[in-house]
Amino acid sequence: MKKTGSPMNLFWFRRDLRLKDNAGLVQALRQGLPVQPLFIFDTEILGLLSNPNDARLTFIHETLGAIQNELRTAGSDLWVFHGKPKEIFQKIFSQNNVHTVYTNRDYEPRARLRDQSIQELCHQQGVGFHSLKDQVIFEENEILTGAGKPYTIYTPYKKKWLKELQESNFQAHSAAKSGGRFRQEKRPRRMPGLVEMGFKKTLLDFASQWRTSSQELMTYATDRDFPALEATSKLGLHLRFGTVSVRSLVRKAHSMIKDSGDVWLSELIWREFFMQILFHFPEVEKKSFRPEYETMAWRKSSSEFQRWCDGQTGYPLVDAGMRELKATGYMHNRVRMVTASFLTKHLLMHWSLGEKYFARHLLDYELASNNGNWQWVAGTGCDAAPYFRIFNPLAQADRFDPDREYINKWVPELDTQKYPKPMLEHSVARDRALRAFSLALRESKKMSMSRQKRK
Repeated sequence: MKKTGSPMNLFWFRRDLRLKDNAGLVQALRQGLPVQPLFIFDTEILGLLSNPNDARLTFIHETLGAIQNELRTAGSDLWVFHGKPKEIFQKIFSQNNVHTVYTNRDYEPRARLRDQSIQELCHQQGVGFHSLKDQVIFEENEILTGAGKPYTIYTPYKKKWLKELQESNFQAHSAAKSGGRFRQEKRPRRMPGLVEMGFKKTLLDFASQWRTSSQELMTYATDRDFPALEATSKLGLHLRFGTVSVRSLVRKAHSMIKDSGDVWLSELIWREFFMQILFHFPEVEKKSFRPEYETMAWRKSSSEFQRWCDGQTGYPLVDAGMRELKATGYMHNRVRMVTASFLTKHLLMHWSLGEKYFARHLLDYELASNNGNWQWVAGTGCDAAPYFRIFNPLAQADRFDPDREYINKWVPELDTQKYPKPMLEHSVARDRALRAFSLALRESKKMSMSRQKRK
C-alpha cells in the first residue's frame, strides 16, 4: 500500500491516561519520528455497559480533555475516535503514513484478543506494532517459582516480588528527556461528546478521590479498616485508568516501608498478584479457580439477590456498603469484604453474581482485582480465605464502626420501623454455609477418586 504524507508514529492510549511517566509514549517519542497520540472509545466495550449514567465515561472523557488541552498548548492534538478499533486503524492507515503503533500492554483476556487483532492488521499493512510494560512493576513471567511456574499463593509471591524490586532499578519514564516530539496539528479535531456516544455526564467529584500525602499514608495501616474515616488512598480509579503511574506509587511506598508504607505497598502487590493469576489462568474470569467448588449447590433467588443489591438485608453494615456503592460508585475496602461474604456465605449465592454487580457499579472496577477478591472471600479462589471463614456482619460493625458513623450516614432509618429485619440469623446462615461447603468438598473428592479408579 502506498503511504502518503510525512511518516509518523502513533501512540494508542488505553489504561494509561497520562503524559508523564508513560512507558509506551516515551518509547514512541524516542524513535525520532513525530508522534500522534490517539484514544478510541471502543464500541464493543461500551456496548457491554448497561447504564447511560456510567460515571466512568465522564471520568475518561474529562481526563482525555485535559490531555488534549495540554497537547494543543504544545501545538499538537489528541485524536479521539468512537468505533471499533480495527476499523478505525484501517481508516488511519489509509489516510496517513504510519510507521509504527506504540501502546502499553493490557492483560485482560478480551484486551489481549483485541491487541492481537490490531497487531495482525499492522503486520498486513506493513506497520510496526510495539507494546510495553507500564501498568505494573512486574508482568507475565517475570515473577515465577523456582520451578518456573506462576505463584498461586500470595505470601511467597510477595517475597519474590520484593526481592526482585530490590535487585531491579526501575525508573520513571521521562518524556522530557526522550528527545522526541509530538506531531504538530494546525486544525484540531473535535472529541466525540458523551451524549452522542449514548452516555450522560455525571456530577461526581473525581478530584477528591486521591489521597497520597505522606501524612495520610502514615496512618493508613492503623485506620484503613474503619469506613467512617477518610483513611484510604482512593487510588483505585486512577490506577484503573492509568492517570497515575504505578512506579511513582511504589517509589513512595518503598520510601516509607518502615512505617505504614509496607501495608500500602502490600495492597499494590496484591493488585499485581491477581493480574498475574488472570494472565496465567484466564478461565478464572468465569470459573472458580478451585474446581472442587464447581459442584457447589449455589442458591438462586432473584428477590434475595435484589435485597442485597438495594441494601435491604437487615444487616446495617452490609446495607450501608451497598447503598454507598449505588450512590457513589465506591465502597470502602473492609465493607466490600463484608458485603461479598454476606452474598456468598449467608445467602449462598455464586460469587459471579456479586462480581458482575460490582463490575457495573464500581468506578475503580478492574477485572483481575474484582474477580480475585470475590473468589478470595467466597473461598473458591487461589490463596482464598478458607470456606469456614464467615464474616459476622454485626461483629464487623461493632469492631470497625463502633459509633455507627458510617452506618448512620447510609442507613438513616436504622432505628425506625422502616428498616427491615435481618433476612436470616447469622448463626443459621453460618451453619447452612458450613454444611453446603463441606458437602461440595466431599462430593468433589468422591468424583476425583472415581476418576482415578477408572484410570
